[in-house]
Amino acid sequence: MTPDRDAILKALEQVVDPELKRPVTELDMIRDVEADGGRVTVTIALTVAGCPLRSSFQEQVDRFVGAVPGVEAVELVFDVMSPEEKAALATRLRGGRPEKSLSIGPGVRVVAIASGKGGVGKSTLTANLAAALAASGERVGVVDADIYGHSIPHMLGVHQRPVVVDQMIVPPVRGELKLMSVGFFLDDNSPVMWRGPMLHRALEQFLSDVHWGDIDTLLVDMPPGTGDVAISLGQLLPRAEVVVVTTPQPAAQQVAVRAAQMAEKVGMRIAGVVENMSYLVGTGQELFGSGGGQQLADEVGAQLLGKVPLDPALREAADAGVPLREVDADAEAAVAIDALAARILATRPAAIRKALTILS
Repeated sequence: MTPDRDAILKALEQVVDPELKRPVTELDMIRDVEADGGRVTVTIALTVAGCPLRSSFQEQVDRFVGAVPGVEAVELVFDVMSPEEKAALATRLRGGRPEKSLSIGPGVRVVAIASGKGGVGKSTLTANLAAALAASGERVGVVDADIYGHSIPHMLGVHQRPVVVDQMIVPPVRGELKLMSVGFFLDDNSPVMWRGPMLHRALEQFLSDVHWGDIDTLLVDMPPGTGDVAISLGQLLPRAEVVVVTTPQPAAQQVAVRAAQMAEKVGMRIAGVVENMSYLVGTGQELFGSGGGQQLADEVGAQLLGKVPLDPALREAADAGVPLREVDADAEAAVAIDALAARILATRPAAIRKALTILS
């Protein structure tokens, strides 16, 4: 019995590109389907020859095509798209959107995670918050805008380079998370030595040339302070929201006020404040004082979204490249971050409703 070709093609509609999150049939990636008795050979054209997620295609094709009546064996062959096919794919992904316009939809909520100074755990919170939001069903993208101190790739254990399809950048994925960082383009731990205009251009590319696809929330891990990137984000996304991270001590709180004031001056709304390293887990000891988060919230007229304890397990998980909730969902810090994600979702009405355009 020779399997029905239409049934095979119907099964291939269930095979989803793990990076683009769209069916391979919709992306015109199916180059050929051959059936010889019960043996079926499927040829898929990839965007690049060394696609790091080839195994996902293999598993999906085996599962879906293998379930078609009459199929006894499945062979998957890979080919590479021609420049013309890549250009057509980029046009399809852009959906008629002109080049150099924002690649995020008008309903995507943009939340910048900011701080007045370094060392308050902003990037660790961003990585774990992204995982918590994704676990709640949100489709999440993460921009590592801390150009000089990029650490999101390491904290989430993602190191493959992005795929470029006719000048469109396909962000690396981790499960349902989509990530973009300058760290993906650097060799080893090379330093970034850029001046202001280059920082603005990098952020602009992350928001216009990256194919974010269908996401609900875009988290932006901001650099500490009130420098060029903060100004650029305010220009590019004037309706973005800001969550300000501080530690309990007055010195950190006073500096964090500046980050909040900066956000408001460039038109961003303060969604709330997070007090990190509030107390040491297991003892409740307030190593860095107390009350800084609430004081900051009161001063900038925002709500205190949550307090996250100082938990060695959080640091260990970040060093291992995994969110803490995947290691120990019951850890105090993991529970606190899940609650923080729920509080942020509860403020959803402030999501962007109007399409934005890149400002030159």
